[in-house]
Amino acid sequence: MAGIEQIKVDDSEAGMRLDRWFKVHYPGLGFGQLQKLLRTGQVRVDGARAKADTRVTPGQTIRVPPLSVDRKSTQPTTMRTIRGQGDAEVLSQMLIHEDDKVFVFNKPAGLAVQGGSGISRHVDGMLEAWRSKKGEKPRLVHRLDRDTSGVLVVARTRLAAVRLTEAFRARETKKIYWALVKGVPKARRGRISTWLLREQTHDGDRMRVVKHGEAGADHAISSYRLIEQVGKALSWIEMEPYTGRMHQLRVHARHLGTPIIGDPKYFGADQNWELPGGIQNRLHLHARRIVIPHPDRGMIDVTAELPPHMQQSWNLLGFDEAAAESDS
Repeated sequence: MAGIEQIKVDDSEAGMRLDRWFKVHYPGLGFGQLQKLLRTGQVRVDGARAKADTRVTPGQTIRVPPLSVDRKSTQPTTMRTIRGQGDAEVLSQMLIHEDDKVFVFNKPAGLAVQGGSGISRHVDGMLEAWRSKKGEKPRLVHRLDRDTSGVLVVARTRLAAVRLTEAFRARETKKIYWALVKGVPKARRGRISTWLLREQTHDGDRMRVVKHGEAGADHAISSYRLIEQVGKALSWIEMEPYTGRMHQLRVHARHLGTPIIGDPKYFGADQNWELPGGIQNRLHLHARRIVIPHPDRGMIDVTAELPPHMQQSWNLLGFDEAAAESDS
């Protein structure tokens, strides 16, 4: 049992309810226990008594009395924490699942998966630091866009890479993404089926919806589900791609009329719309969960925590992650 702690509220926790803050930091602390601590004044915010629904702000100090449960580490890996650290250390911070054949990472937004023009550091290069004693380097089996955060599966052996790649190609995987979008889809659930064509632009490759039969176009299918909304302005949607085209979910979100917040390629200019205060102009797309056959046995089912900028938005908008489970 630790002594009294004074914990500063992080930037990513802006607007979070105090009871939610405790749930994140001390998942083993019961609701009744917390209520008693609040009622007796043992928990304080900046020295003052507080209630369960008190909203915290960055920089505030929360007094936590001695508890019988352990504190959970809640600091996700960000590009800020990556700078100045060795590749092996950064990979360790990103790791959320490990067994003898597979690594699963929670990739931070802004970190490229593979090298390219102007990219000096990327996951594929960092994996050199984790070569096995036999000299075998872990292998990528799929990719995420540079600005998309979340679940990234990596094979530890050549045979595991073959089997995982086959699972992706055979569409035996379930990939769940969370996105914050402008507006509200017309239907609460739906399926999006389009043909996409890659084209080069001054700011890099992008995808365009085209008619069936156009040369070079690929079929792309996704499904979506509305989880919560803020009036008619913003929505939290869950998306699942059935095909794996470049920028597929970003294009499909725009095709729905609900482009993803912070998307520099597909949001589009709208002179009459301003980003709500407190929400960062960064891509709000996160690979939340993956379910995939293990190379040897059973299934891998891994969930990745939201990146700081999305967690901040969820807190400000009052979104509760449990809402995603209530209608699945």
